[in-house]
Amino acid sequence: MTSVVAIIVKLMPESLQTDLREIENKARHIMEKHHAQNISFEERELAFGLKSLHMKMACPEELGTDIIEVELAKIPNVSSVTIEDYRRAFG
Repeated sequence: MTSVVAIIVKLMPESLQTDLREIENKARHIMEKHHAQNISFEERELAFGLKSLHMKMACPEELGTDIIEVELAKIPNVSSVTIEDYRRAFG
């Protein structure tokens, strides 16, 4: 049986004008290709109108964090990707 991990990833946009919905759609598509499930998003206010996008999901443990960070960092208009939380959920 494969272990499942719960992950929260923080995606920082490059600017205030960045379309967070576009980032969300691309991030969902990328992670679904890597068998992520139960994907959800939350916007969080930072400062001066800038918002971060927090992606929550369940992934197979063998996926690891490197592939997540590398793949999500390729999304246009994303300035940084940070793993905020990583914990075994099942298995």
